[in-house]
Amino acid sequence: MARQVQYNGNTSTPSVALVGGGLPTDLESWLQLLERAHPQEIDLGLERVAAVAQHLSERPGTLVGAADGITSPNAEVVTIAGTNGKGSVAAMVAALAQSAGYRVGLYSSPHFSRFNERVKVAGFEADDETLIGALRRVELARQAAGVSLTYFEHTTLAAFVVFAESDCDLWVLEVGLGGRLDAVNLIDADVAVVTRIAHDHAEWLGNDLASIAREKAGIFRSHKAAVIGQADAPDELSSIAQSLAAEPIWQAGKDYHWSAFSSSEWHWNSGSISLPGLSYPSIPGPAALSNAATALAAFQQLSRAGLISAAEISAALSQVKVIGRLQLLEYSGTQWLYDVAHNADGAAELARVLSSLPRANECHALLAVARHKEAEGLIAATADQVDYWHLPSMDDEQMIAAVELAGHVRNHRGTIASCGADLQSTLAGIERGVRHGGSRVVVFGSFRTVTAVQQQQGWG
Repeated sequence: MARQVQYNGNTSTPSVALVGGGLPTDLESWLQLLERAHPQEIDLGLERVAAVAQHLSERPGTLVGAADGITSPNAEVVTIAGTNGKGSVAAMVAALAQSAGYRVGLYSSPHFSRFNERVKVAGFEADDETLIGALRRVELARQAAGVSLTYFEHTTLAAFVVFAESDCDLWVLEVGLGGRLDAVNLIDADVAVVTRIAHDHAEWLGNDLASIAREKAGIFRSHKAAVIGQADAPDELSSIAQSLAAEPIWQAGKDYHWSAFSSSEWHWNSGSISLPGLSYPSIPGPAALSNAATALAAFQQLSRAGLISAAEISAALSQVKVIGRLQLLEYSGTQWLYDVAHNADGAAELARVLSSLPRANECHALLAVARHKEAEGLIAATADQVDYWHLPSMDDEQMIAAVELAGHVRNHRGTIASCGADLQSTLAGIERGVRHGGSRVVVFGSFRTVTAVQQQQGWG
């Protein structure tokens, strides 16, 4: 079906029309339409999405799981923000809750291979038909409200519709960007979690950690639980939680604690709650243990937290697999490590994981970075762990040019094995270079980078 985007001379509230006047009938067409439906990819603020949510709630046909409106679900809600770790914590909270008998709706972003990855009910991706129906309901409400929505805003509301109509009794919502003005924050969270704060998205959140923390703290609510997953978090997080009378407030290293007991066990405790002898989560690295501890802190705030044992907690966490987050796979006889690290904090964690793995004969890095990211910090954090750098041309104007990345690599005396070739040629060159065995390849720099490589290799 051909698409036509009309802006009617008003860049703030464009209308979207399809040739023939109909709406898409397949999911891919819907997503292509939504990508063009708003003049800005990111447009933080809640006024437009709140207006659509109001019309969505008023339209005929009461939502099964949201009798008081789409933003007041008949469910407990956990909202998770943070610079790094929020996707892993969201997946872990969902896994723990499912073990406790919740019917969980999990919303996360971005996706890797299929949009359906973003919206899961009871551990399964929503099917195309369900998503199309939800997107259509949101579109009709948007038209009634007379505003435009970004791709993320429209799909966030669609996820809410899916969870409400699927009768989920726990919604786990990962914030897209920031917190205070993110579409997810339209719903009041019973448990609001901020994982770790680091420099990222400065153009929207600010250049200093205090400003970033204030934006993340926007998800806290009065008389609702607040979990801060960083012992040395900016003071703004706890002070805002206190000023809002959030209750209880649990901060890592103060109100809940964890420690590695052995190479196979770790302990978690908070006050009278003690969980010894837990098995390590399936995701490698020290941050994974911190994320698991934060997920447990959030889970303890839910009404069914006491219904599962330490053994069941271990089993739930061991089953969590997050695509593209410190993901180790073997490809053509070589170990590949995929990580979406796209800021200095994430790259530092990647470097710690690389240093903890058995030493490889050679470590090859395939790096491509989005234009608004600080490539220097990514390379500085990982330079000591990498022997050879491969810098492909991604044929994407939103990515930093390979020759520019090469300059940063040279600043750290790195050896550039390839620069500027297309991704397919770059991968072929890496595969030829590691045939002698004992090498490791790490792919990082952005979600786009990991997704593109895994698709080329057939993992998707």
